[in-house]
Amino acid sequence: MKQDLSVTENVESFRRDNHYVPQTYLKHWGGTEGRVFAYRVLVSHPNVRLWKPVSVRGLAYHAHLYTRVVANGLTDEVERWLDSKFEAPAGKVIQKVVDDERLTSQDWSHLIRFLAAQDVRTPARLMETLRRWHQTLPDLIEDTLKESVKELEISRREGTPLARSSSVYAEYLPIRVMTELVPGEEQGTLGIEAVIGRGLWLFSLKQLLTQTVNELLTHKWTILRSPKGMDWLTSDDPVVRLNYHNPMKYDFNGGWGSVGTEIFLPLSPHHLLYTKIGTKPPQRGTVVSTELAGWLQRFTIEHAHRFVIAKKENESVLKIRPRIVDSAAFADEVEQWKRWHEEQTIAERNLRR
Repeated sequence: MKQDLSVTENVESFRRDNHYVPQTYLKHWGGTEGRVFAYRVLVSHPNVRLWKPVSVRGLAYHAHLYTRVVANGLTDEVERWLDSKFEAPAGKVIQKVVDDERLTSQDWSHLIRFLAAQDVRTPARLMETLRRWHQTLPDLIEDTLKESVKELEISRREGTPLARSSSVYAEYLPIRVMTELVPGEEQGTLGIEAVIGRGLWLFSLKQLLTQTVNELLTHKWTILRSPKGMDWLTSDDPVVRLNYHNPMKYDFNGGWGSVGTEIFLPLSPHHLLYTKIGTKPPQRGTVVSTELAGWLQRFTIEHAHRFVIAKKENESVLKIRPRIVDSAAFADEVEQWKRWHEEQTIAERNLRR
C-alpha cells in the first residue's frame, strides 16, 4: 500500500518537476521552434535515433529532485531558492553576453554563481556526493560520537551547557541522535542514525552555494568565443573542472580553489565562461584556436552524464563518446528515478519517528 507522501504535492504552485539544467540556459541552443538536439549516452536499443530534437521543457529534469521533507509535509523551497538566487539573475546576464553587451561586476558575480549552482545541482553531482558520503560517513559518525561523548562528560563535570550546531543548515541533515540510559546506572549509550540520500545532498548543496562559492568569486574570469564554423556544445553536466597535464593525462576532479584547475561552462553556442585558477585569462571575446576549441569540446562531451546537447547534429560526438546500448541498465535507471521521491521521503520520515 502506498503511503500518503504529502498534501503539499497537490498544491498547484508546488514545483514538482525540477530542471537541473534550466530552460532559460538551454534555450540558447534552441532553434526557431525552441528545440535543442540531444544525444543520449545510454540507450535501450541500437536503433534509437542518434540525435533527437527535444523541447527544453522536456529535457534535463526529474520529479522532486530538490523536494525537502519537513515536519508538516514537503517543501519546494530549494527549487525556488535556486531559481531566485541563481537562475533568474544569470538569465538576464547570459542574454547580455549573447548580445555582446558590457558586463558589470555584479553581472560577473551572477554568472559565476550560476556556474557554481550548475556544478553542484545535477544528478551526476548527486551520485558523486552520495558515493563519497558512503565511503566517509561511517568514520565521520564514529569520530563525531567520540567527540560528543567527551563534550557530554565535560558538560556534566563542569555544569556548562552544550554548544549548538554551528551550521545554519543543520535542519537539512537527515540524522537522528539516540540515547539509552539504564535506570540506576551512571553510563548509557549514544548513537547516530543517518540517511545517505537527498537530504544530505541538499545540505551539502546549500553549504557550497552559500559559503564555499566565495572561493570562485576570487578568480579571474573571461568569456571565450568559438572559432568560425564551430558551435560550443553543452550537456546535462555542463560545468567542467579540468586538471590537464597532457593529452593522455587529465581528469575532471579539479577543485574550486585549486591552482592550475581550469573551470568552464558554455553559455551559448558561441560563448564560454572560463577561468584557469592562478593565472590571468585571455581578454573577453577572444576567439580560441580551432585546436583548443576541439579540446574544450572534447572535455564537454566526455564530461556529459546522460546527454550531450547541441544546436544541431554533430558527428564528432559519436566518435568521442560512443553510446552505451544496454536495455537492462536503461530500464533500471528509469525505474530508480520513478522510485526516487517515494523512497527518499519514506526513509527521512521514518528517521523522524
